[in-house]
Amino acid sequence: MMRDAVIAVLIALLAVAWLALRAGSDEPTVSTLSGTALLNAAPEVFDRVTGPEPLEFPADHGLHPGYRNEWWYFTGNLAGEDGDRYGFQFTLFRFAVEPGDRPDSDFATDAVWMAHLAVSDIERERFIASERFARDALGLAGATADEWWLRDWTVSREANGWRLRARSDGLEMDLRMEMEKPVVLQGDSGYSRKGPEPGNASRYYSITRMKASGRLEIDGTGVAVDGLAWLDREWGSSQLGAGIAGWDWFALQLDDGRDLMLYRLRTEAGTASRFSAGVIVEPDGSYRTLGREDFDFEEIRRWRDATGVDWPVAWRVRLPEFGLEFEVRPSFDAQRWYATVGYWEGAVEVIEPASGDRLGRGYLELSGYADTQAGRR
Repeated sequence: MMRDAVIAVLIALLAVAWLALRAGSDEPTVSTLSGTALLNAAPEVFDRVTGPEPLEFPADHGLHPGYRNEWWYFTGNLAGEDGDRYGFQFTLFRFAVEPGDRPDSDFATDAVWMAHLAVSDIERERFIASERFARDALGLAGATADEWWLRDWTVSREANGWRLRARSDGLEMDLRMEMEKPVVLQGDSGYSRKGPEPGNASRYYSITRMKASGRLEIDGTGVAVDGLAWLDREWGSSQLGAGIAGWDWFALQLDDGRDLMLYRLRTEAGTASRFSAGVIVEPDGSYRTLGREDFDFEEIRRWRDATGVDWPVAWRVRLPEFGLEFEVRPSFDAQRWYATVGYWEGAVEVIEPASGDRLGRGYLELSGYADTQAGRR
């Protein structure tokens, strides 16, 4: 109905107004939306992921409009020609408006889009982040098999990968990412269960190792960079089951050529849901999916942000069957998003506990802590 389109526009306008107000302040703000709430119960009119189905490429790189939410998620670690190191994140999110009649207008919209762009300047311990919103009306945002965009932030598919181009105040990024391993289908052939009810699941695939090269510009100073990148793609409706407070997600690229993705779906009691999962990818691209029983996390250290929220930024990780035990430590602590959705997302080091030697690098995402600790200020 027209009401749905109006609501979508109002959401986008309110979000933009809120960001404009926040931009005028140097003080961190408390986030306004819960990450788990965005993935919880959706109206029945949306499609559900209820079992394995074949994925088709390149078609499945594009939009899946019948589902409530969807995202395209790049992270990576880069080194500059001067030896300085950087982490980067680019994420495009789509949140659908409930289907219904739409007015016959170019301004009608089916979804609100949100994009996050961030660079972690590791030597200077500086986290540079920018958030944008748009409707999918008038071509302001969208995704096809060949291009994903929100206004002038664009990702274009190339012969063996993607090119990412984006700029915001004080930051410009132009990266090419070439696949070094094939697509990994998470869970059961891309069917990633996250809860006990039908629909508590997503379609989920990853490209866990891509060669990245290009240019970063920070505050007018440019540098040529290269390194490794990672792509995650998911879509679904009502993915999370009841009682999930957040998640701890690791995407790690080891120096021996293996890649490792692990996530703990964290219950309200602080334990790991039985639907926590992962995958280990061998240097030749073959892989094995992992269940909750295959790995174990232990917090080592927490960091308190400017709003009083404690984030577990350092961990001990064990995979007994693979003979793996290591620590995951942040490249620096303050890689926290003070945005519409509050979360910690940053570059990390994989460390051998006894020797302190580096085993690899990667990215860590922590969600839900700002929601559960909102009263601590």
